[in-house]
Amino acid sequence: MNLNQVTLPVKDMSKAVDFYRLLGFRLIVDTPHYARFECPIGDATFSLSLEENCQNGAVIYFEHEALDKWVESLLQKNIVFEQLPTDQSYLWREAILYDPSGNKIKLYWAGENRLNPPWRVN
Repeated sequence: MNLNQVTLPVKDMSKAVDFYRLLGFRLIVDTPHYARFECPIGDATFSLSLEENCQNGAVIYFEHEALDKWVESLLQKNIVFEQLPTDQSYLWREAILYDPSGNKIKLYWAGENRLNPPWRVN
């Protein structure tokens, strides 16, 4: 089994598409009510769906080995962060931001600890 994609609700498709393209994702499907992106590394995708009542409690994570460089490049594009890259107690380094619809995004690097933290269940 493999995860196909995650779909985020958005209030304004045009603003959302521009935002995710600015983050570096490749637009592969573009309609007025639905957009899908390919991650620049690997084969993962995610999508956006236009929703009138856009409330989402989920958090989407995007991993990048050069997290600090990526965040620095986004800061130069005037992307606003709630939290700059910070080492977490669970051994991940994370930055936090929100898309134009209020969806919470964590940019992170966890390395080996993503799948094999010291507390992994055998």
